[in-house]
Amino acid sequence: MQVVQAPRACAILYSLLIQREARNPWLLPANICPIVPITFLKARVPFKLLDISPTTLHMDLDQAEALIKKRKFGGLVYAHTYGEASTSNDFFETMKNFAPEFTIIDDRCLCVPDLEPDATNRADLQLYSTGYAKIVELNFGGYAFIGDDIHYQAAHLSFSPQHHEEIEKSYKDAVRQRRKFVYQDSNWLDTESPVASWCDYQQEIEINVEKSLEHRARLNRVYASRLPVEIQLPAGFQTWRFNISVKNKQSVLEKIFLAGLFASSHYASLADIMDDEKAPHAEALAEGIINLFNDHHFTVDQAEQACNIILEDLA
Repeated sequence: MQVVQAPRACAILYSLLIQREARNPWLLPANICPIVPITFLKARVPFKLLDISPTTLHMDLDQAEALIKKRKFGGLVYAHTYGEASTSNDFFETMKNFAPEFTIIDDRCLCVPDLEPDATNRADLQLYSTGYAKIVELNFGGYAFIGDDIHYQAAHLSFSPQHHEEIEKSYKDAVRQRRKFVYQDSNWLDTESPVASWCDYQQEIEINVEKSLEHRARLNRVYASRLPVEIQLPAGFQTWRFNISVKNKQSVLEKIFLAGLFASSHYASLADIMDDEKAPHAEALAEGIINLFNDHHFTVDQAEQACNIILEDLA
């Protein structure tokens, strides 16, 4: 496989999409990061959002397979919810055997970044990010391992930081208000910022990943030991952030912020925001989920305080 780099992971996705001659729609999970479908909109490639499986919390692959065998799709983006790293190799293999021209992107941007491609992974592209709020947060950079049979050529676009801020505000407002997102093209996508050599980039990732994982494990021990097991997601979902699901989500979040702390609420279902579909399982997951911070922005003491607030609210 070949390795490619870009200022951010979605620049790699965009470069791949615009080289596809066919404009058949792609399948995306409803709970994917909004910047992914926005990248499709910029590339003018249609997409369809699919619900997640209530069992795996990833894209419902039975539904995906049924659709792929019914009509022609350009490809699929498989995202790892909250960075849970298991890969659906059997599904990838089945789809590639059924439709060899079907393109599979394994979006591993929330996973621990691997510096070697997974030889057993049948995806055409294994995509990673070291941008803001990722496992290794360098605030720049994306890379991908791409199959040797894929012709890849980096796109070159004009970039405006202001346009990037505007597109972020636009989609965040749409998600918060649960209203239709209306895309207006602009120079929001950075394809031109300098990237380090692959050797230097690897070294920086290697240095930072160990520190990141040690810190996350330290904070996760606080959360796992103090919070009720029944509100915790399974261990495989807890590396990127520590995720809990509660009935009184808004109340908990408000109290956390009032205490001068912070938490997040990713990822909302984009069904009916970025298309006309429904995704009840993705919506149900998002309704209760709180992502507790475990990265370098948060301390053990802050994690303890967050636990106190959550336990008080649950009492």
